[in-house]
Amino acid sequence: MKTELALQKRSELPIPRRKLWVTVKQQKYLFLMMLPAIVWALIFAYTPMVGLYMSFVNYQPTLGGFWHTLFHSEFVGFKWFQYFFNNGDFLIVMRNTLASTLITLLFSFPMPILIAIAINEIRSVRFKKTVQTASYLPYFISWVIAANIIVTLLSSDGAINGILKFLHITRESVLFLQHGSYFWWIVAIGNTWKDMGYNSIMYLAAISSINQELYEAAKVDGASRFKQIRYITLPHLKPTIVILLILALGGILNAGFDQHFLLGNDLTRDYSDVLSTYSFRYGIQNGMFSYASAVGMFSSVVAFIIVIIVNNIAKRLNGQSLF
Repeated sequence: MKTELALQKRSELPIPRRKLWVTVKQQKYLFLMMLPAIVWALIFAYTPMVGLYMSFVNYQPTLGGFWHTLFHSEFVGFKWFQYFFNNGDFLIVMRNTLASTLITLLFSFPMPILIAIAINEIRSVRFKKTVQTASYLPYFISWVIAANIIVTLLSSDGAINGILKFLHITRESVLFLQHGSYFWWIVAIGNTWKDMGYNSIMYLAAISSINQELYEAAKVDGASRFKQIRYITLPHLKPTIVILLILALGGILNAGFDQHFLLGNDLTRDYSDVLSTYSFRYGIQNGMFSYASAVGMFSSVVAFIIVIIVNNIAKRLNGQSLF
């Protein structure tokens, strides 16, 4: 007993901090393996952040080179942010962005959990692999192809209208992509169909790490499959669900460019125009690079703040957090 207490006290003593160069020397191969990822992050993630300065200047491309023109442009402060907030497009674009992402989150977040649980309950290995492969395939299809599939299904002579007419729900074809009120739901269902199989991989990995003895003990006690899912699977998935929910809420202003650009048109612009397509239209098509940069920076800052807030709320309520 005394020996155990002595070991416990010794383990509670603070561990002396090693010097950085000693740690690097001892774990040099691990740091060498990390080097490509660090270089990639510096080049593609941090170096472009210098371009955020464009949001505070009146940038106009010239023959003098990008960096020379950027740092010699007229500094205007928060002019472009004020222009965005006071512009009549702000409320429409924010409404479309929030509505599209929230409806998508409503469909796309629980579906991977349900798919992972359903796949885990399949006993036939061959059928399980077939279902997994079928659910993953849409993720690897580009949005150009996926958008064409959706347009074909929703066309006046497409499969959806054919089913509606066969069931006598409608007499005439419904022009889904010409009515803005349908657009958010179409994008939400399209996003869910495309990503749910791939997103279920993380939940399947979490389920595979659950101790199988818990299920065996539950079977001995007479627990049905539903009760095993309710009292064993879901509680063990809770940390993964919380972390992925924090990340999903952090991207609440990222409604997605591809699907809105490809599925939207002039008839549905009041519903399809989100922050990403709005900044593309003003930045690339209209040449207002500083204004588009300000819109993108606003989206990133708000997303960062949301992640911090949601992470702190999750930590206080459930003890689970991203950091």
